[in-house]
Amino acid sequence: MSEKEEKIRVPVLPAACFYHDEEKYTVEIELPGADKKNISLEVSDGGLCVKAPRNDVEYFGCWVFAHAVKPKDAKASFKDGLLTVTVPLAKSLKGVKVPIE
Repeated sequence: MSEKEEKIRVPVLPAACFYHDEEKYTVEIELPGADKKNISLEVSDGGLCVKAPRNDVEYFGCWVFAHAVKPKDAKASFKDGLLTVTVPLAKSLKGVKVPIE
């Protein structure tokens, strides 16, 4: 392959698991084979996007949050191919119990 030729990577939507409690979202995104230094993560008020190249594939995905968050307080870690992102909710989801008749 010459220097002018770019390596073509197959685009792949990574598997992601979202869950939340009354205070924060936790998102786990599978990026097997990706290098931590090549992962790009952006969190906004309404969602998050991740991009991570690997030799043969390029992981890319964007997801929307159902509740407003505080993106400036987001934290992320990467271990064994799993990116874990925690993002505090903008306000607590603590609700009022409603009796069912």
